[in-house]
Amino acid sequence: MLPKLSVKIVSSLEKAFLDEKVADKQEKTSFLMYRNETLSFQLLCENLETEGKSTPFFALDVSGALSPYVAVREVISVPCHFPVFPTAHDEDHLRTAPGLYPDLLRSLHYQGYHGRKDGCFRMPQGQLRALWIDVAIPENAEIPADETELTFTVSCVGGAKEEGVVGSASAKIRVSSVKLPEQKTIHTEWCYTDCIAEAHHVKVFSEKHWQLIEKYMKVAVDNGINMILTPVFTPELDTYIGGERLTTQLVGITVNGDGSYSFDFSLLDRWIDLGERLGVKYYEIPHFFTQWGANHAPKFVAKVKGRTKKIFGWETDSMGAEYKAFLDAFLPALVSHLKERGVDKRCFYHISDEPKLADLERYLACKNLVAPHLEGYHIIDALSDFDFYRKGVLAKPAPAIQHSQPFLDEKILGLWVYYCNEKPVITGRNLSMPLSRTRILGVQLYHHQIEGFLHWGYNFYRNQYSYESVDIFGCTDGEYFQPCGDMCLVYPGTDGEVWESLRLNALREGMDDTRALELCESILGREATEALIHEGLETPLTFFEYPRNNTYLPSLHDRILLAIEQAQK
Repeated sequence: MLPKLSVKIVSSLEKAFLDEKVADKQEKTSFLMYRNETLSFQLLCENLETEGKSTPFFALDVSGALSPYVAVREVISVPCHFPVFPTAHDEDHLRTAPGLYPDLLRSLHYQGYHGRKDGCFRMPQGQLRALWIDVAIPENAEIPADETELTFTVSCVGGAKEEGVVGSASAKIRVSSVKLPEQKTIHTEWCYTDCIAEAHHVKVFSEKHWQLIEKYMKVAVDNGINMILTPVFTPELDTYIGGERLTTQLVGITVNGDGSYSFDFSLLDRWIDLGERLGVKYYEIPHFFTQWGANHAPKFVAKVKGRTKKIFGWETDSMGAEYKAFLDAFLPALVSHLKERGVDKRCFYHISDEPKLADLERYLACKNLVAPHLEGYHIIDALSDFDFYRKGVLAKPAPAIQHSQPFLDEKILGLWVYYCNEKPVITGRNLSMPLSRTRILGVQLYHHQIEGFLHWGYNFYRNQYSYESVDIFGCTDGEYFQPCGDMCLVYPGTDGEVWESLRLNALREGMDDTRALELCESILGREATEALIHEGLETPLTFFEYPRNNTYLPSLHDRILLAIEQAQK
């Protein structure tokens, strides 16, 4: 007897928990896509078998004109011990209890099983599983002009009494000739080069490390992260006072006999070469002063009399004469080299992360140390105290979204934002949140005319203050540092792979939404584009008010594309 299977196609915004039912999920089988976007949706499968003790092997076959451009991954659930702050969370969460939460995207394995080159997947009885489907069409591919059908056929290929087809579902897709423009919104997720080395057990800047850096960087760029944290020196982020992160300094420093400094930019050049080849648009230089007050210098190592040693760190007063003399030598050399490479205007600099009003005097003094060397360049910092900004210390602040309203009211040109875990209902990327809450960020950034978005956790595989590394597959909260999911968007896969998450793909769709809205504005104007955003909404969209369902964003996507097509006829 063949296993009994229930199969359904749903949108990319669904989260399929293991104990849910296919019948309870909303079907979506019709899709419209831009010529150069990646269309994503999910195929849900539930093993309804009630007899037998085996766990069968299943295979997926895809047929239709677009089948050559389909990639399939399995959605894997990960442990979520700390889904929310127990007494400080809003209502817009799918679940708040610890458990297994769907997130990790992994290619089908069991390659070669029963001759299946694309791999297989398994489903225990009574569990809901999801397959993630991407449709991405190469630039020169010939595609049907009209709507075409993709059919997904699931077969049992082993582990049961019988083998054969057990379910199928079809989706209708129309590929428009309209292409999305290049992304204008700047998006950075802090990529920790040390965490890559630690998670994959390789030596810093070994060839294996560089290969991994390339993979992490490519996954970021492919998903709308167009700015990369570039460790010209080791970032002192989320590090306990007196502690050190693994050294990942790209710029070689030599202290000469007379106390002057020489610099070697060969590793930085390799980094830039890699970024330019992969499509990185912006390079983010770490903070020149430590977090939470700017009281100290970050770690710098240098060759001194032929030996490598630390020359600055927590023991260094940020306003000390020796560190000032170093900055006066280092910054002109760095800026000059970046100018030679032609990327200087695409670099963003930091002073210190998250300063408070009490830190104003120290922050301003530190800024004055570096500002003369960075005239005409971008300096940004996470800064949420409006009174701090009002003092005129920083022209380009990045407030937390929950504290952004005074900055929005000021109509600051080139405003950035970031988000953290606080109670107001704002967009976020926790495992417990619906994916619509993650993706809505793109529309919000466009609506508020935000230049850039910053977040601290692309691959933070450490506990709070970086005392130790953590196994991100078993600890998705940094040992209760932050609710699960805030720390990372990618997982360190086997064989040097980088495994994406549902949340990373939702953010990628959000960045594509900004591109679509910008294209629409260029054709129809701002007012008409905003009207499309607000169609059917009872209240104006803001960072705090937005639709909380899985239908608004796919519907908006199609409304925008249809409006563009109509205008171009």
